[in-house]
Amino acid sequence: MAEPDHPPVNPDPIELAICKSSFHAIAEEMGAVLRRTAFSPNIKERCDYSSAVFDTQGRVIAMGDHMPVHLGSMPRSVEAALAKLSFSPGDIAILNDPFAGGTHLPDITLVMPVFVSGAAHAAFYVANRAHHADVGGMYPGSMGLCREIWQEGLRIPPVKLVSGGVLNEPLLALLLNNVRTPNEREGDLTAQIGSCRVGAERLLEMVSRYGMPRIEQNIVALLDHSERLMRALLHSLPEGEFPAEDYLDNDGITTEPVKICVAVRTDPAHESLQVDFTGSASQVSGSLNAVAAITWSAVFYVLRCLLPEEAAPTAGLMRPVTLVIPEGTVVNARPPAAVAAGNVETSQRIVDVLLRAFAEILPARIPAASAGTMTNLTIGGIDPRTGEAYAYYETIAGGSGARPEGNGISGVHTHMTNSLNTPVEALEYAYPFRVRRYAYRAGSGGLGRYRGGDGLIREIELLGPAQVTLLADRRAFAPYGLAGGGKGAKGSAMLLANDECTALAGKCSFEAPAGAVLRIETPGGGGWGI
Repeated sequence: MAEPDHPPVNPDPIELAICKSSFHAIAEEMGAVLRRTAFSPNIKERCDYSSAVFDTQGRVIAMGDHMPVHLGSMPRSVEAALAKLSFSPGDIAILNDPFAGGTHLPDITLVMPVFVSGAAHAAFYVANRAHHADVGGMYPGSMGLCREIWQEGLRIPPVKLVSGGVLNEPLLALLLNNVRTPNEREGDLTAQIGSCRVGAERLLEMVSRYGMPRIEQNIVALLDHSERLMRALLHSLPEGEFPAEDYLDNDGITTEPVKICVAVRTDPAHESLQVDFTGSASQVSGSLNAVAAITWSAVFYVLRCLLPEEAAPTAGLMRPVTLVIPEGTVVNARPPAAVAAGNVETSQRIVDVLLRAFAEILPARIPAASAGTMTNLTIGGIDPRTGEAYAYYETIAGGSGARPEGNGISGVHTHMTNSLNTPVEALEYAYPFRVRRYAYRAGSGGLGRYRGGDGLIREIELLGPAQVTLLADRRAFAPYGLAGGGKGAKGSAMLLANDECTALAGKCSFEAPAGAVLRIETPGGGGWGI
Protein backbone atom coordinates (compact mmCIF):
# COMPACT_ATOMS: atom_id res chain seq x y z
CA MET A 1 0.00 0.00 0.00
CA ALA A 2 1.26 3.46 -0.82
CA GLU A 3 2.50 5.59 2.05
CA PRO A 4 0.07 8.32 3.16
CA ASP A 5 0.96 11.88 2.16
CA HIS A 6 0.76 13.09 5.76
CA PRO A 7 2.08 11.99 9.18
CA PRO A 8 0.00 9.29 10.89
CA VAL A 9 -2.77 10.67 13.06
CA ASN A 10 -3.95 8.90 16.21
CA PRO A 11 -6.84 10.92 17.55
CA ASP A 12 -8.97 10.07 20.51
CA PRO A 13 -11.62 7.69 19.11
CA ILE A 14 -14.40 9.26 21.16
CA GLU A 15 -13.49 12.74 19.98
CA LEU A 16 -13.31 11.48 16.38
CA ALA A 17 -16.81 10.01 16.69
CA ILE A 18 -18.11 13.30 18.09
CA CYS A 19 -16.45 15.23 15.28
CA LYS A 20 -17.89 12.90 12.64
CA SER A 21 -21.38 13.18 14.11
CA SER A 22 -21.10 16.94 14.41
CA PHE A 23 -20.19 17.37 10.74
CA HIS A 24 -23.06 15.06 9.75
CA ALA A 25 -25.49 16.97 11.97
CA ILE A 26 -24.47 20.22 10.30
CA ALA A 27 -25.16 18.79 6.84
CA GLU A 28 -28.50 17.48 8.08
CA GLU A 29 -29.47 20.83 9.62
CA MET A 30 -28.59 22.58 6.38
CA GLY A 31 -31.05 20.30 4.61
CA ALA A 32 -33.74 20.89 7.22
CA VAL A 33 -33.38 24.66 6.90
CA LEU A 34 -33.58 24.43 3.12
CA ARG A 35 -36.73 22.31 3.26
CA ARG A 36 -38.48 24.53 5.82
CA THR A 37 -37.83 27.76 3.97
CA ALA A 38 -38.17 26.70 0.32
CA PHE A 39 -41.13 27.82 -1.79
CA SER A 40 -41.59 24.94 -4.24
CA PRO A 41 -43.41 21.66 -3.47
CA ASN A 42 -40.50 19.90 -5.21
CA ILE A 43 -38.21 20.91 -2.34
CA LYS A 44 -40.65 21.31 0.56
CA GLU A 45 -42.59 18.10 -0.06
CA ARG A 46 -40.38 15.85 -2.21
CA CYS A 47 -37.10 16.78 -0.48
CA ASP A 48 -35.29 17.09 -3.82
CA TYR A 49 -32.17 18.65 -2.31
CA SER A 50 -28.85 17.73 -0.69
CA SER A 51 -26.23 19.33 1.55
CA ALA A 52 -22.60 18.57 2.37
CA VAL A 53 -19.56 19.87 4.23
CA PHE A 54 -16.04 20.13 2.79
CA ASP A 55 -12.62 20.83 4.28
CA THR A 56 -10.20 23.60 3.36
CA GLN A 57 -9.04 21.66 0.29
CA GLY A 58 -12.59 21.06 -0.95
CA ARG A 59 -12.61 17.40 0.12
CA VAL A 60 -16.02 16.17 1.27
CA ILE A 61 -16.07 15.31 4.98
CA ALA A 62 -19.81 14.95 5.64
CA MET A 63 -23.05 14.51 3.74
CA GLY A 64 -26.65 14.79 4.79
CA ASP A 65 -28.90 11.75 4.37
CA HIS A 66 -30.23 13.19 1.15
CA MET A 67 -30.03 12.23 -2.57
CA PRO A 68 -27.18 9.98 -3.75
CA VAL A 69 -27.18 11.43 -7.29
CA HIS A 70 -26.57 14.88 -5.78
CA LEU A 71 -24.15 13.94 -3.05
CA GLY A 72 -21.65 11.84 -4.98
CA SER A 73 -21.35 14.49 -7.69
CA MET A 74 -21.34 17.60 -5.49
CA PRO A 75 -17.55 17.49 -4.91
CA ARG A 76 -17.14 18.24 -8.64
CA SER A 77 -19.16 21.43 -8.15
CA VAL A 78 -16.99 22.53 -5.24
CA GLU A 79 -13.88 21.67 -7.25
CA ALA A 80 -15.15 23.74 -10.20
CA ALA A 81 -15.99 26.71 -7.97
CA LEU A 82 -12.56 26.66 -6.31
CA ALA A 83 -10.81 26.44 -9.67
CA LYS A 84 -12.76 29.34 -11.15
CA LEU A 85 -13.24 31.78 -8.28
CA SER A 86 -11.27 33.48 -5.52
CA PHE A 87 -13.34 33.45 -2.36
CA SER A 88 -13.61 36.05 0.39
CA PRO A 89 -15.71 36.02 3.57
CA GLY A 90 -19.41 36.31 2.82
CA ASP A 91 -19.18 35.06 -0.77
CA ILE A 92 -21.52 32.40 -2.18
CA ALA A 93 -21.00 30.84 -5.62
CA ILE A 94 -23.76 29.50 -7.84
CA LEU A 95 -23.47 27.01 -10.71
CA ASN A 96 -25.38 24.37 -12.64
CA ASP A 97 -23.29 23.82 -15.78
CA PRO A 98 -23.03 20.03 -16.27
CA PHE A 99 -19.71 20.50 -18.05
CA ALA A 100 -18.27 22.61 -15.23
CA GLY A 101 -19.08 20.71 -12.07
CA GLY A 102 -22.86 20.32 -12.40
CA THR A 103 -25.10 17.39 -13.31
CA HIS A 104 -28.14 18.68 -15.21
CA LEU A 105 -29.46 22.22 -15.43
CA PRO A 106 -32.37 22.02 -12.94
CA ASP A 107 -29.90 21.09 -10.18
CA ILE A 108 -28.52 24.42 -8.94
CA THR A 109 -25.61 24.27 -6.50
CA LEU A 110 -24.46 26.95 -4.05
CA VAL A 111 -20.96 26.86 -2.54
CA MET A 112 -19.98 29.03 0.43
CA PRO A 113 -16.54 29.38 2.06
CA VAL A 114 -16.26 29.45 5.84
CA PHE A 115 -13.51 31.68 7.20
CA VAL A 116 -12.18 31.54 10.75
CA SER A 117 -11.50 35.01 12.11
CA GLY A 118 -8.16 36.39 10.91
CA ALA A 119 -7.48 33.54 8.46
CA ALA A 120 -6.43 34.26 4.88
CA HIS A 121 -7.98 31.08 3.49
CA ALA A 122 -11.28 29.34 4.03
CA ALA A 123 -11.23 26.66 6.72
CA PHE A 124 -14.26 24.87 5.27
CA TYR A 125 -16.78 25.02 2.46
CA VAL A 126 -20.48 24.23 2.69
CA ALA A 127 -22.61 23.42 -0.33
CA ASN A 128 -26.16 22.51 -1.16
CA ARG A 129 -27.92 21.45 -4.32
CA ALA A 130 -31.62 21.73 -5.09
CA HIS A 131 -33.65 20.66 -8.10
CA HIS A 132 -35.48 23.74 -9.39
CA ALA A 133 -38.78 22.87 -11.06
CA ASP A 134 -37.96 25.13 -14.03
CA VAL A 135 -34.77 26.78 -15.30
CA GLY A 136 -36.08 27.85 -18.72
CA GLY A 137 -35.49 26.07 -21.99
CA MET A 138 -37.87 24.60 -24.56
CA TYR A 139 -40.10 22.69 -22.17
CA PRO A 140 -41.83 23.65 -18.89
CA GLY A 141 -39.86 21.95 -16.15
CA SER A 142 -36.64 21.95 -18.22
CA MET A 143 -36.71 18.15 -18.61
CA GLY A 144 -37.72 17.67 -22.25
CA LEU A 145 -36.65 15.71 -25.31
CA CYS A 146 -33.77 18.00 -26.24
CA ARG A 147 -30.86 17.37 -28.58
CA GLU A 148 -28.34 19.87 -27.17
CA ILE A 149 -27.60 21.55 -23.86
CA TRP A 150 -28.71 25.00 -25.04
CA GLN A 151 -32.28 23.75 -25.45
CA GLU A 152 -32.49 22.53 -21.88
CA GLY A 153 -32.44 25.82 -20.02
CA LEU A 154 -30.24 28.43 -18.39
CA ARG A 155 -26.62 27.28 -18.07
CA ILE A 156 -24.75 28.89 -15.15
CA PRO A 157 -20.95 28.64 -14.86
CA PRO A 158 -19.39 29.13 -11.42
CA VAL A 159 -20.11 32.80 -10.56
CA LYS A 160 -20.71 34.71 -7.34
CA LEU A 161 -24.34 35.13 -6.42
CA VAL A 162 -23.31 36.82 -3.17
CA SER A 163 -20.11 38.88 -2.72
CA GLY A 164 -19.04 39.94 0.75
CA GLY A 165 -22.53 39.27 2.04
CA VAL A 166 -24.19 41.41 -0.66
CA LEU A 167 -26.55 39.78 -3.13
CA ASN A 168 -25.65 40.25 -6.80
CA GLU A 169 -28.99 41.75 -7.84
CA PRO A 170 -28.24 42.05 -11.58
CA LEU A 171 -27.23 38.39 -11.75
CA LEU A 172 -30.35 37.33 -9.87
CA ALA A 173 -32.49 39.43 -12.22
CA LEU A 174 -30.85 37.78 -15.22
CA LEU A 175 -31.63 34.33 -13.83
CA LEU A 176 -35.21 35.14 -12.91
CA ASN A 177 -35.96 36.69 -16.29
CA ASN A 178 -35.15 33.39 -18.00
CA VAL A 179 -37.42 31.04 -16.05
CA ARG A 180 -41.18 30.45 -16.11
CA THR A 181 -41.70 30.69 -12.34
CA PRO A 182 -39.46 33.54 -11.07
CA ASN A 183 -41.07 33.99 -7.65
CA GLU A 184 -40.69 30.31 -6.83
CA ARG A 185 -37.11 30.27 -8.10
CA GLU A 186 -36.18 33.33 -6.03
CA GLY A 187 -37.74 31.76 -2.94
CA ASP A 188 -35.85 28.50 -3.41
CA LEU A 189 -32.53 30.27 -4.07
CA THR A 190 -33.02 32.39 -0.96
CA ALA A 191 -33.65 29.21 1.01
CA GLN A 192 -30.40 27.76 -0.32
CA ILE A 193 -28.50 30.89 0.74
CA GLY A 194 -29.97 30.67 4.24
CA SER A 195 -29.06 26.99 4.44
CA CYS A 196 -25.43 27.72 3.58
CA ARG A 197 -25.24 30.47 6.19
CA VAL A 198 -26.60 28.18 8.89
CA GLY A 199 -23.99 25.57 7.97
CA ALA A 200 -21.24 28.19 8.22
CA GLU A 201 -22.47 29.32 11.65
CA ARG A 202 -22.47 25.78 13.00
CA LEU A 203 -18.92 25.13 11.75
CA LEU A 204 -17.67 28.27 13.44
CA GLU A 205 -19.35 27.12 16.66
CA MET A 206 -17.36 23.87 16.37
CA VAL A 207 -14.17 25.87 15.90
CA SER A 208 -14.86 27.97 18.99
CA ARG A 209 -15.46 24.81 21.01
CA TYR A 210 -12.53 22.66 19.85
CA GLY A 211 -10.11 24.93 18.01
CA MET A 212 -8.92 24.49 14.43
CA PRO A 213 -5.83 22.36 15.19
CA ARG A 214 -7.93 19.63 16.84
CA ILE A 215 -10.59 19.79 14.13
CA GLU A 216 -7.98 19.58 11.35
CA GLN A 217 -6.42 16.55 13.02
CA ASN A 218 -9.80 14.87 13.25
CA ILE A 219 -10.60 15.64 9.60
CA VAL A 220 -7.41 13.87 8.51
CA ALA A 221 -8.28 10.94 10.76
CA LEU A 222 -11.85 10.84 9.44
CA LEU A 223 -10.66 10.67 5.82
CA ASP A 224 -8.16 7.95 6.73
CA HIS A 225 -10.79 5.95 8.60
CA SER A 226 -13.07 5.95 5.54
CA GLU A 227 -10.16 4.78 3.42
CA ARG A 228 -9.33 1.96 5.84
CA LEU A 229 -12.91 0.70 5.75
CA MET A 230 -12.85 0.71 1.96
CA ARG A 231 -9.57 -1.20 1.91
CA ALA A 232 -11.02 -3.71 4.37
CA LEU A 233 -13.86 -4.30 1.93
CA LEU A 234 -11.40 -4.79 -0.93
CA HIS A 235 -9.52 -7.41 1.10
CA SER A 236 -12.76 -9.40 1.40
CA LEU A 237 -13.40 -9.48 -2.36
CA PRO A 238 -12.26 -12.31 -4.65
CA GLU A 239 -9.59 -11.52 -7.21
CA GLY A 240 -10.66 -11.18 -10.81
CA GLU A 241 -12.63 -9.28 -13.42
CA PHE A 242 -16.41 -9.17 -13.17
CA PRO A 243 -18.27 -7.75 -16.20
CA ALA A 244 -21.93 -6.81 -16.54
CA GLU A 245 -24.16 -4.95 -18.97
CA ASP A 246 -27.70 -3.63 -19.29
CA TYR A 247 -29.60 -1.32 -21.60
CA LEU A 248 -31.68 1.82 -21.55
CA ASP A 249 -34.71 1.47 -23.82
CA ASN A 250 -33.75 4.34 -26.15
CA ASP A 251 -32.80 8.01 -26.04
CA GLY A 252 -36.23 9.36 -26.95
CA ILE A 253 -35.04 10.49 -30.38
CA THR A 254 -34.25 7.13 -31.99
CA THR A 255 -35.48 3.64 -31.12
CA GLU A 256 -32.01 2.16 -30.60
CA PRO A 257 -31.25 0.64 -27.18
CA VAL A 258 -28.43 2.34 -25.26
CA LYS A 259 -25.85 -0.07 -23.85
CA ILE A 260 -24.09 0.48 -20.54
CA CYS A 261 -21.42 -1.98 -19.53
CA VAL A 262 -18.85 -2.20 -16.78
CA ALA A 263 -15.95 -4.39 -15.71
CA VAL A 264 -15.11 -4.41 -12.01
CA ARG A 265 -11.52 -5.51 -11.42
CA THR A 266 -9.86 -6.42 -8.15
CA ASP A 267 -6.08 -6.72 -7.99
CA PRO A 268 -4.17 -9.72 -6.60
CA ALA A 269 -3.01 -7.74 -3.58
CA HIS A 270 -6.57 -6.60 -2.81
CA GLU A 271 -5.31 -3.03 -2.51
CA SER A 272 -7.28 -1.35 -5.29
CA LEU A 273 -10.45 -1.54 -7.34
CA GLN A 274 -10.88 -0.52 -10.95
CA VAL A 275 -14.34 0.24 -12.36
CA ASP A 276 -14.12 0.37 -16.16
CA PHE A 277 -17.00 1.54 -18.36
CA THR A 278 -15.22 0.90 -21.66
CA GLY A 279 -17.66 -0.48 -24.22
CA SER A 280 -20.61 1.65 -23.17
CA ALA A 281 -22.54 3.35 -25.98
CA SER A 282 -21.35 6.59 -27.51
CA GLN A 283 -23.18 9.70 -26.34
CA VAL A 284 -26.64 9.85 -27.85
CA SER A 285 -28.80 12.39 -29.66
CA GLY A 286 -31.32 12.69 -26.82
CA SER A 287 -30.89 13.82 -23.22
CA LEU A 288 -29.83 10.48 -21.71
CA ASN A 289 -26.19 11.52 -21.66
CA ALA A 290 -24.53 11.47 -18.24
CA VAL A 291 -21.53 13.61 -17.41
CA ALA A 292 -18.58 12.06 -15.59
CA ALA A 293 -19.77 13.44 -12.23
CA ILE A 294 -22.93 11.32 -12.50
CA THR A 295 -21.00 8.12 -13.19
CA TRP A 296 -18.62 8.90 -10.34
CA SER A 297 -21.63 9.49 -8.10
CA ALA A 298 -23.20 6.12 -9.01
CA VAL A 299 -19.96 4.27 -8.22
CA PHE A 300 -19.62 6.15 -4.93
CA TYR A 301 -23.19 5.20 -4.01
CA VAL A 302 -22.82 1.49 -4.77
CA LEU A 303 -19.53 1.18 -2.89
CA ARG A 304 -20.94 3.10 0.06
CA CYS A 305 -23.84 0.62 0.19
CA LEU A 306 -21.32 -2.22 0.61
CA LEU A 307 -19.51 -0.62 3.54
CA PRO A 308 -20.43 -0.79 7.22
CA GLU A 309 -22.97 1.76 8.36
CA GLU A 310 -20.37 3.61 10.43
CA ALA A 311 -18.31 4.43 7.33
CA ALA A 312 -18.44 8.19 6.92
CA PRO A 313 -19.13 9.20 3.29
CA THR A 314 -15.94 11.20 2.84
CA ALA A 315 -13.43 11.70 0.05
CA GLY A 316 -11.32 8.98 1.70
CA LEU A 317 -13.66 6.25 0.49
CA MET A 318 -12.56 6.62 -3.11
CA ARG A 319 -8.79 6.74 -2.58
CA PRO A 320 -8.26 3.05 -3.54
CA VAL A 321 -10.73 3.23 -6.44
CA THR A 322 -9.93 4.04 -10.08
CA LEU A 323 -12.60 4.85 -12.64
CA VAL A 324 -12.19 4.43 -16.39
CA ILE A 325 -14.91 6.50 -18.09
CA PRO A 326 -14.20 7.01 -21.80
CA GLU A 327 -14.99 10.51 -23.03
CA GLY A 328 -17.70 10.90 -25.61
CA THR A 329 -19.75 8.01 -24.24
CA VAL A 330 -23.18 8.04 -22.63
CA VAL A 331 -21.45 7.80 -19.23
CA ASN A 332 -19.04 10.71 -19.89
CA ALA A 333 -20.65 12.99 -22.45
CA ARG A 334 -19.02 16.06 -23.91
CA PRO A 335 -20.62 19.36 -25.00
CA PRO A 336 -23.01 20.14 -26.53
CA ALA A 337 -24.80 16.96 -25.45
CA ALA A 338 -28.23 17.23 -23.82
CA VAL A 339 -28.02 15.76 -20.31
CA ALA A 340 -31.31 16.28 -18.46
CA ALA A 341 -32.19 12.57 -18.35
CA GLY A 342 -28.61 11.43 -17.81
CA ASN A 343 -28.85 12.63 -14.22
CA VAL A 344 -32.11 10.82 -13.50
CA GLU A 345 -32.34 7.82 -15.86
CA THR A 346 -28.82 6.88 -16.90
CA SER A 347 -27.64 7.17 -13.31
CA GLN A 348 -30.17 4.50 -12.34
CA ARG A 349 -29.02 2.13 -15.09
CA ILE A 350 -25.37 2.62 -14.11
CA VAL A 351 -26.32 1.45 -10.62
CA ASP A 352 -28.19 -1.55 -12.06
CA VAL A 353 -25.13 -2.55 -14.06
CA LEU A 354 -22.76 -2.11 -11.11
CA LEU A 355 -24.98 -4.19 -8.83
CA ARG A 356 -25.19 -6.90 -11.49
CA ALA A 357 -21.39 -7.06 -11.53
CA PHE A 358 -21.19 -7.13 -7.73
CA ALA A 359 -23.81 -9.90 -7.66
CA GLU A 360 -21.04 -12.14 -9.05
CA ILE A 361 -18.61 -10.89 -6.41
CA LEU A 362 -20.90 -10.82 -3.36
CA PRO A 363 -23.96 -12.92 -4.31
CA ALA A 364 -25.27 -13.10 -0.75
CA ARG A 365 -25.45 -9.31 -0.39
CA ILE A 366 -26.79 -7.90 -3.66
CA PRO A 367 -30.51 -7.36 -4.39
CA ALA A 368 -32.23 -7.85 -7.71
CA ALA A 369 -32.84 -4.83 -9.91
CA SER A 370 -35.23 -2.19 -8.63
CA ALA A 371 -37.58 -0.20 -10.88
CA GLY A 372 -34.55 1.27 -12.67
CA THR A 373 -36.25 4.55 -13.61
CA MET A 374 -37.21 7.70 -11.77
CA THR A 375 -40.27 8.08 -14.06
CA ASN A 376 -39.87 11.83 -14.43
CA LEU A 377 -43.10 13.69 -15.04
CA THR A 378 -43.21 17.42 -15.81
CA ILE A 379 -46.36 19.40 -16.51
CA GLY A 380 -46.50 23.11 -17.23
CA GLY A 381 -48.84 25.77 -18.46
CA ILE A 382 -51.04 28.57 -17.14
CA ASP A 383 -52.93 27.86 -13.93
CA PRO A 384 -56.60 28.65 -14.71
CA ARG A 385 -57.14 29.49 -11.04
CA THR A 386 -54.58 32.29 -10.96
CA GLY A 387 -53.64 33.11 -14.54
CA GLU A 388 -49.97 32.55 -13.60
CA ALA A 389 -47.45 30.17 -15.16
CA TYR A 390 -46.63 26.99 -13.26
CA ALA A 391 -44.18 24.13 -13.66
CA TYR A 392 -44.65 20.82 -11.87
CA TYR A 393 -41.95 18.18 -11.61
CA GLU A 394 -42.02 14.84 -9.87
CA THR A 395 -40.34 11.47 -9.88
CA ILE A 396 -42.74 8.58 -9.29
CA ALA A 397 -41.62 5.66 -7.14
CA GLY A 398 -41.53 2.00 -8.18
CA GLY A 399 -40.72 -1.37 -6.65
CA SER A 400 -37.38 -2.22 -5.09
CA GLY A 401 -35.63 -5.46 -5.94
CA ALA A 402 -35.99 -8.51 -3.73
CA ARG A 403 -33.03 -9.22 -1.48
CA PRO A 404 -31.21 -12.43 -0.57
CA GLU A 405 -32.95 -12.25 2.81
CA GLY A 406 -36.37 -10.78 2.02
CA ASN A 407 -38.95 -9.30 -0.31
CA GLY A 408 -38.53 -5.98 -2.04
CA ILE A 409 -40.43 -2.89 -0.90
CA SER A 410 -43.39 -1.56 -2.87
CA GLY A 411 -43.80 2.04 -4.01
CA VAL A 412 -40.44 3.38 -2.92
CA HIS A 413 -37.81 5.66 -4.44
CA THR A 414 -34.62 3.66 -4.87
CA HIS A 415 -30.91 4.08 -5.50
CA MET A 416 -29.89 7.42 -6.97
CA THR A 417 -33.08 9.16 -5.90
CA ASN A 418 -33.98 9.41 -2.24
CA SER A 419 -36.93 11.74 -2.64
CA LEU A 420 -40.52 11.46 -1.47
CA ASN A 421 -43.81 11.69 -3.31
CA THR A 422 -45.77 14.92 -3.47
CA PRO A 423 -48.75 14.30 -1.16
CA VAL A 424 -52.12 14.43 -2.91
CA GLU A 425 -53.26 17.36 -0.82
CA ALA A 426 -50.14 19.41 -1.58
CA LEU A 427 -50.31 18.49 -5.27
CA GLU A 428 -53.91 19.59 -5.70
CA TYR A 429 -53.34 22.76 -3.66
CA ALA A 430 -50.29 23.90 -5.64
CA TYR A 431 -51.29 22.88 -9.16
CA PRO A 432 -54.42 22.70 -11.34
CA PHE A 433 -54.65 18.92 -11.02
CA ARG A 434 -56.97 16.35 -9.53
CA VAL A 435 -55.50 13.03 -8.44
CA ARG A 436 -57.91 10.35 -9.62
CA ARG A 437 -56.01 7.34 -8.33
CA TYR A 438 -52.87 6.58 -6.35
CA ALA A 439 -52.28 2.90 -5.54
CA TYR A 440 -49.86 0.00 -5.54
CA ARG A 441 -49.62 -1.85 -8.85
CA ALA A 442 -50.46 -5.29 -7.51
CA GLY A 443 -48.46 -8.19 -8.94
CA SER A 444 -45.84 -6.07 -10.70
CA GLY A 445 -42.96 -7.34 -8.57
CA GLY A 446 -40.92 -10.24 -9.95
CA LEU A 447 -41.56 -13.77 -8.65
CA GLY A 448 -39.05 -15.84 -6.72
CA ARG A 449 -38.18 -17.14 -3.29
CA TYR A 450 -38.46 -13.49 -2.40
CA ARG A 451 -40.71 -11.23 -4.46
CA GLY A 452 -39.81 -7.88 -5.88
CA GLY A 453 -41.68 -4.84 -4.61
CA ASP A 454 -44.68 -3.61 -6.59
CA GLY A 455 -44.70 -0.40 -8.58
CA LEU A 456 -47.32 2.34 -8.38
CA ILE A 457 -50.32 3.54 -10.37
CA ARG A 458 -50.92 7.28 -10.45
CA GLU A 459 -53.71 9.00 -12.38
CA ILE A 460 -53.71 12.79 -12.67
CA GLU A 461 -56.52 14.81 -14.23
CA LEU A 462 -55.52 18.14 -15.76
CA LEU A 463 -57.88 21.00 -14.89
CA GLY A 464 -56.49 23.15 -17.67
CA PRO A 465 -54.57 22.65 -20.93
CA ALA A 466 -50.90 21.85 -20.34
CA GLN A 467 -47.62 20.69 -21.84
CA VAL A 468 -46.80 17.22 -20.51
CA THR A 469 -43.35 15.61 -20.69
CA LEU A 470 -42.44 12.11 -19.58
CA LEU A 471 -38.90 10.79 -19.22
CA ALA A 472 -39.06 7.18 -18.10
CA ASP A 473 -37.41 3.86 -18.84
CA ARG A 474 -37.78 0.10 -18.30
CA ARG A 475 -40.41 -0.12 -21.05
CA ALA A 476 -38.39 -2.47 -23.25
CA PHE A 477 -35.94 -4.05 -20.77
CA ALA A 478 -37.57 -5.23 -17.55
CA PRO A 479 -35.83 -5.03 -14.14
CA TYR A 480 -33.78 -8.21 -13.82
CA GLY A 481 -34.11 -10.88 -11.16
CA LEU A 482 -31.18 -12.61 -9.47
CA ALA A 483 -30.44 -16.21 -8.44
CA GLY A 484 -33.26 -17.45 -10.65
CA GLY A 485 -35.81 -14.84 -9.61
CA GLY A 486 -38.25 -13.43 -12.13
CA LYS A 487 -38.19 -10.03 -13.80
CA GLY A 488 -40.23 -7.12 -12.53
CA ALA A 489 -43.07 -5.78 -14.68
CA LYS A 490 -42.19 -3.09 -17.21
CA GLY A 491 -43.57 0.41 -16.83
CA SER A 492 -46.29 1.97 -18.96
CA ALA A 493 -48.23 5.20 -19.43
CA MET A 494 -51.39 6.27 -21.22
CA LEU A 495 -53.42 9.38 -21.87
CA LEU A 496 -57.21 9.43 -21.67
CA ALA A 497 -58.49 12.47 -23.58
CA ASN A 498 -61.47 13.22 -25.82
CA ASP A 499 -62.91 9.75 -25.16
CA GLU A 500 -59.75 8.10 -26.50
CA CYS A 501 -57.03 6.14 -24.71
CA THR A 502 -53.54 6.56 -26.17
CA ALA A 503 -50.49 4.56 -25.09
CA LEU A 504 -47.51 6.82 -24.43
CA ALA A 505 -43.86 6.20 -25.16
CA GLY A 506 -41.53 6.21 -22.18
CA LYS A 507 -40.00 9.45 -23.44
CA CYS A 508 -42.48 11.88 -24.96
CA SER A 509 -43.84 15.41 -24.84
CA PHE A 510 -47.27 16.62 -25.93
CA GLU A 511 -50.01 19.19 -25.42
CA ALA A 512 -52.94 17.85 -23.39
CA PRO A 513 -56.40 19.43 -23.15
CA ALA A 514 -58.27 20.31 -19.97
CA GLY A 515 -59.95 17.22 -18.58
CA ALA A 516 -57.28 14.82 -19.87
CA VAL A 517 -56.22 12.06 -17.48
CA LEU A 518 -52.62 10.86 -17.40
CA ARG A 519 -52.13 7.31 -16.08
CA ILE A 520 -48.64 6.21 -15.04
CA GLU A 521 -47.73 2.63 -14.07
CA THR A 522 -44.21 2.26 -12.70
CA PRO A 523 -42.07 -0.90 -12.89
CA GLY A 524 -41.86 -3.49 -10.14
CA GLY A 525 -38.60 -4.82 -8.73
CA GLY A 526 -37.00 -8.09 -9.76
CA GLY A 527 -37.39 -11.27 -7.73
CA TRP A 528 -34.60 -13.15 -5.94
CA GLY A 529 -34.10 -16.91 -5.82
CA ILE A 530 -36.27 -19.84 -6.84
